[in-house]
Amino acid sequence: MKATVAQALVRFLANQYSERDGVQHRLVPGCFGIFGHGNVAGLGQALLEATRTGVDLPYHLARNEQGMVHTAVGYARMRNRLQAMACTASIGPGSTNMVTGAALASTNRIPVLLLPSDVFATRVANPVLQELEDPRTFDISVNDAFRPVSRFFDRVWRPEQLPSALLGAMRVLTDPAETGAVTIALPQDVQAEAYDWPDELFAPRVWHIPRAVPEPAALARPPS
Repeated sequence: MKATVAQALVRFLANQYSERDGVQHRLVPGCFGIFGHGNVAGLGQALLEATRTGVDLPYHLARNEQGMVHTAVGYARMRNRLQAMACTASIGPGSTNMVTGAALASTNRIPVLLLPSDVFATRVANPVLQELEDPRTFDISVNDAFRPVSRFFDRVWRPEQLPSALLGAMRVLTDPAETGAVTIALPQDVQAEAYDWPDELFAPRVWHIPRAVPEPAALARPPS
């Protein structure tokens, strides 16, 4: 199937499910977003097309980046960590406004998927509006601020890196002990780059979330 990175990401998320005690839920039931420089022509277009092509990933308008992450955290907590909302924002301050929410999610082991826009991977236009100018190196951006507050972080420099990034993200979102903020930084030119994707990437996938069982020895010990 030929699609852009953003289209592939949306289609993938729409086919992920969590399961506990034999009951399935949509793992990522929707996406909050504020669109601008860096994500309007990639992920924004893909979410708009999803409503027209039957891909089930609803978009919810947000007014504040930090607020939408806090809302996503509250939703995941209410859903007993069996579902996690996605959040996307424009490059620069728009995305870094989500850092506080990411820290909250990781500290409290609450799953949330963050999709911040990033610099041009090709670097032909660097630096442009809202990018951090660092004369020492070209391989960092303000999104690196997410690294210490994320339970999983990856930057998709090439389309072929997307499947491994998505599977790694789902693994952490569905791990009760390791879950928290999961960040996949998306360079703005890569979002709109077309690629031939394997059909199995978009097949429905069920992630089993285990229920922790208490250690028998701990239960047998008398109260101290």
